[in-house]
Amino acid sequence: MKANIVILFYNSNSGSGTFAGNLDRVIEKFQEKGMHVFPYKITRNPEPMVEFLNSLDREKVCKVIMSGGDGSVDICINALIYADYHVPVAIFPTGTANDLANHLNIPTVIEAMLDVAVEDYYVPLDIGRINDRYFANEASLGFIIDVSQKTDQKVKNMFGMIGYYLKGLEELPKLKPFKVHLKHDGIESEENIYFMLVMNGNTAGGFKRLAPNASVSDGKFDVIIFKECPVIEFVNLVVGVLKRDHINSPYVDFFQTDEIIIDSEVEVGTDVDGEKGPDFPLHIRQLPGRFNVCTPRAIR
Repeated sequence: MKANIVILFYNSNSGSGTFAGNLDRVIEKFQEKGMHVFPYKITRNPEPMVEFLNSLDREKVCKVIMSGGDGSVDICINALIYADYHVPVAIFPTGTANDLANHLNIPTVIEAMLDVAVEDYYVPLDIGRINDRYFANEASLGFIIDVSQKTDQKVKNMFGMIGYYLKGLEELPKLKPFKVHLKHDGIESEENIYFMLVMNGNTAGGFKRLAPNASVSDGKFDVIIFKECPVIEFVNLVVGVLKRDHINSPYVDFFQTDEIIIDSEVEVGTDVDGEKGPDFPLHIRQLPGRFNVCTPRAIR
């Protein structure tokens, strides 16, 4: 029998929390194509989702939809890998921060999302592994990187990305450099830095084109390091991020790699797709083309 089951993982609390009201439309759209939707509410950890996936006849599953923000996508990706699923995936960007979906040019209107998800047009999606976890968009570290972790969900829902920025302003006085030890591509170095991004896509925290030439299909991370600098230069760095020319600053290191080890003696926050990340040392490596992801046909 042809595979015709579509799993819909959805976070009913993401963004404005209105996606659940669209379930009937999603089911109807796929039924029109001869497919059956199995909805499952995203849990805080992937274990129940893994049990659900393992309870199904995987030979009949043709696609998995992940509805929510970047954190929800992260949980789904981990569940799918732990359950050893290799089916195509689609993203419904219904969260506050939808950085990966923004990179992939996935629309935010439900009908347009469905038009993308029902098609069989895909691009390979690299997945990062950080210690024993997986991520689709970015891993980061620094004293203010955990802003999204400290932003109350009600504030996120009410103010969207502005809520993140307000929390970020509150955290700025805590900004101070710290030392990291890096290993990649046969190179070892130590740097005093403010924060660091290991990116698969090009958008993080709502800031677009942080890694201007990033591709989710090139088997490489784009690593951006904001180094210690005078206060006035840090202000210029922030302006550079807004103008998207920060890569040219002498206080920014940028390189590509498929594997990096990061360690520090300082207790500093780590972040994986908007959620709390693991403790040091961090061993980050690529799983090239681990999934095929539905995208509009215009994406390269």
